Amino acid sequence: MAIMARAASLRGCRELVDELGGDGDELLRRFGIAPEAVHSEDALVPAESLGWVLEVAAAELDCPDLGLRLGARQGTDVLGLVAVAVSNAATVGEGIACAARFLPVQHEGISVGLVPDPYGHSGTLALNYRDVAEVSSLGQGIDQAAALIHRHLLHATTGEYGLRTVLLPHPAHAPAARYTEFFGADVHFDMPTTVFRFPAELLDRPIDGRNPMLHRLAMDFLERNYPETDPSMTARVRLAIDRAMLESRADIDTVARMLTVHERTLQRALAAEGTTFTEVLDAARRDATLRLLCETDLPMSRITTIIGLREQSALTRVVRRWYGITPQQLRTAARTRRANRPGPERVSVAQGGVSAGPITTGDQPASFAKLGKLLNSQPPSTTMSMPVM
Repeated sequence: MAIMARAASLRGCRELVDELGGDGDELLRRFGIAPEAVHSEDALVPAESLGWVLEVAAAELDCPDLGLRLGARQGTDVLGLVAVAVSNAATVGEGIACAARFLPVQHEGISVGLVPDPYGHSGTLALNYRDVAEVSSLGQGIDQAAALIHRHLLHATTGEYGLRTVLLPHPAHAPAARYTEFFGADVHFDMPTTVFRFPAELLDRPIDGRNPMLHRLAMDFLERNYPETDPSMTARVRLAIDRAMLESRADIDTVARMLTVHERTLQRALAAEGTTFTEVLDAARRDATLRLLCETDLPMSRITTIIGLREQSALTRVVRRWYGITPQQLRTAARTRRANRPGPERVSVAQGGVSAGPITTGDQPASFAKLGKLLNSQPPSTTMSMPVM
């Protein structure tokens, strides 16, 4: 069972793709998303399909800031009643608490919450956005989400909330200055997770223009229809696998211990969600391998060890199964494409970190097998205009 998300999160994507010279309807259909589903409040699609739509659009249309552009033009309707409840809460802190509780209604694989300032500065708090696509190669969706969070906070505070720094868990897809311009603050890349740093006093600020009646109506509906929003076992297992790749061995015994459940209980829970441990592990390895091949200089032997394979020949076999080309071809194609596209060069990553990525089950869609062709293709040049905040 794949992690599901509401197709409404892609509202505006079709029009943006068309403006950039692509075919928005065709792109959505390529990943199994009916164009009309985007306008539905209830249509659910696999979360990884959403991520691949944005990633492929950015690559094919040579638009490295596509996620920011999309987030800049989207309205609050992409989050449905969750946005109504959040934007009409009494204070910014209450709105964040509401989002922390109900965002999984929109997307099973994301969460937000307050955390201590990662730099330990007194009087500063951090809003942590977690996504199953973190530190995978699907950074456009994270950029889109970060843009939406930023715009929601601007709206709640009439344009100023004291943003100090943004941390993003991927390399800069566009020039770093583009991100700084968009957020109006320093942006740091290749971080462990997405974080917004701001003054702690922000939590007590009243939300401008709030409507208490709308907040009560939205909360009543959400509480009656979604009393439990805990992550699925699939999502919990995937996150545990990604941690285990860094710390130990990502086998079912290790993951069961990390989740403090019996191995058979874990297997039954996954079966009830329509998947297996083997399928979740395979997806985690696939996404980690793509990141490590395309965005680090780690040797093949080290990548083989990180993803839990015994021999380098096994790495070659699984990459051929996932992407239709060899590991070296995938790495070379990514480097060639990056060299031919304007923008910042990716930095060599010494430690080769791996974290959560999109979850899939069973056979991979044809689009994954064609990824090598996509990386080797030369997208049409596009004149880029920056969205106005």
